[in-house]
Amino acid sequence: MKTKIPNTSTCTVCAKQMSATELFPGALVRDTIANEIRTDHPDWSDTSLICRDDLEHYRALFVQHTLEQEKGELSDLEIEVVRSMQEQELLTKNLNEQFDSNLTFGQRIADKVATFGGSWNFIISFGIVLAFWITMNSIAMVRHFDPFPFILLNLVLSCIAAMQAPVIMMSQNRQETKDRLRSEHDYQVNLKAELEIQGLSEKIDHLLQKQWQRLMDIQQIQTDLMQDIMNDNHNHTGEK
Repeated sequence: MKTKIPNTSTCTVCAKQMSATELFPGALVRDTIANEIRTDHPDWSDTSLICRDDLEHYRALFVQHTLEQEKGELSDLEIEVVRSMQEQELLTKNLNEQFDSNLTFGQRIADKVATFGGSWNFIISFGIVLAFWITMNSIAMVRHFDPFPFILLNLVLSCIAAMQAPVIMMSQNRQETKDRLRSEHDYQVNLKAELEIQGLSEKIDHLLQKQWQRLMDIQQIQTDLMQDIMNDNHNHTGEK
């Protein structure tokens, strides 16, 4: 009984043996990426084969060089985008969970205080306390612990305002940090999406061009066959 030998080929770039279905022919590689490959492998041609990992590596190099030509030195965000494309990683993530998981106990308390201080519950509760305080110190038959002009009340209000303001500012600063991280993340996702769409568009154009060239070759072969058939018929007619 004969054993079926698997159809394997060698990647031109990394020289690794792998299944032929895991390799891409050079004819399907875009010219811009093929130029990147030729910088390291001058013998690259349309008959060469390349694996997916090496193709993604040179694709990321092409993206990096393109961004450097357009913007000069790349920022950390753009370098992260290039790395994610090279390693085929997703950039989309839940920033709220990641940001909230790093908050300290004091920061969580500050956020809760800021949330409560900016709600109707705080306004209504504080209004009731003020009304009770003023009423208790205005009734004649009750001992006044803070008579008019309510100096103790003014002191309490000043202390609350002095403590509440920095707590709310801390919460607002963290919200600004979260907004900045969110905008940076949106920029990374949009940049990667734009590069991916551009790459897909170029790949489709490249495939259409190759397909059109093949159709033209097939049409030329059919034309030659028809011409040969007509010549044969003409020769047979002449012999008769």
